[in-house]
Amino acid sequence: MNVAKSGYHVFCANSTPACTELSKKITERLGVELGKSVVYQESNRETRVEIKESVRGQTIFIIQTIPRDVNTAIMELLIMAYALKTSCAKNIIGVIPYFPYSKQCKMRKRGSIVCKLLASMLAKAGLTHIITMDLHQKEIQGFFTFPVDNLRASPFLLQYIQEEIPDYRNAIIVAKSPSAAKRAQSYAERLRLGLAVMHGEAQCSESDMADGRHSPPCVRNTIGHPGLELPLMMAKEKPPITVVGDVGGRIAIIVDDIIDDVEDFVATAEILKERGAYKIYVMATHGLLSADAPRLIEESAIDEVVVTNTVPHEVQKLQCPKIKTVDVSMILAEAIRRIHNGESMAYLFRNITVDD
Repeated sequence: MNVAKSGYHVFCANSTPACTELSKKITERLGVELGKSVVYQESNRETRVEIKESVRGQTIFIIQTIPRDVNTAIMELLIMAYALKTSCAKNIIGVIPYFPYSKQCKMRKRGSIVCKLLASMLAKAGLTHIITMDLHQKEIQGFFTFPVDNLRASPFLLQYIQEEIPDYRNAIIVAKSPSAAKRAQSYAERLRLGLAVMHGEAQCSESDMADGRHSPPCVRNTIGHPGLELPLMMAKEKPPITVVGDVGGRIAIIVDDIIDDVEDFVATAEILKERGAYKIYVMATHGLLSADAPRLIEESAIDEVVVTNTVPHEVQKLQCPKIKTVDVSMILAEAIRRIHNGESMAYLFRNITVDD
């Protein structure tokens, strides 16, 4: 039976073999085997999960990496959690390195906050705790009714910069938009490097679109209360593209939490090249790399894209040799061990500040 000496099980909720690599690395570090389960899609595309061993009274960890088929991965996680709940598992802890729908955490016009909906679904399915990494917005933790441990990948990426980028002391950390400036500042201060921020019409600030304040429309097409004159919000107009900071003759390192559609990164790299940067790196925790991302990266001025293995991207690496991977299974395995043994998680958050 797959029971560690201290009495916990680790399951993988993925039906795709390519997505189980991170789970295998974590269990190897823990010295346990993956739990016996079957996750598959029936001919009508329904997801079926079967637990092949007893979990009664046990603490269960479900590892779920998110492939391109996001919605299927969510259903796999929900169904497995519910199967474990109905099998009388004591605690069910989700290990979700990349939390899906995290960009949909703010109201957009007449849309919905999908991230909050997903948090409620996970709780209803039976999860009692979540381990994740670099949430798109830290405030997402408030959507949950149970504990959330939001680990950081930055120590691994900082180590990569120091060990794998020659002459990194001549580098400058770049935020591709003002909204990414805090993350870039954190990297710059830890590496004792300069900071540059991109600003202007080439950038599209997510916060401008996501806060819902464009609903109802600004243009008044109805008659309001007589005598009531509300001031209209002045429309924003972005200035011409500007690089705040000197990147001439430097290595430019663009940092962000997610790299998905890469058009913004490619455009930023072109501008940095025009401003005199002689080498350009992109560092991100989650490498979704959707659509034509590998081809665009290969044809761009970007020299290297460094992401962690929170999201499977082996196919994209075969298409583009510029993509490099940093393994974060060590910190995920340590988090599992500490949670099960009732040890403090503070060790994993050493020197992490509120703004990180």
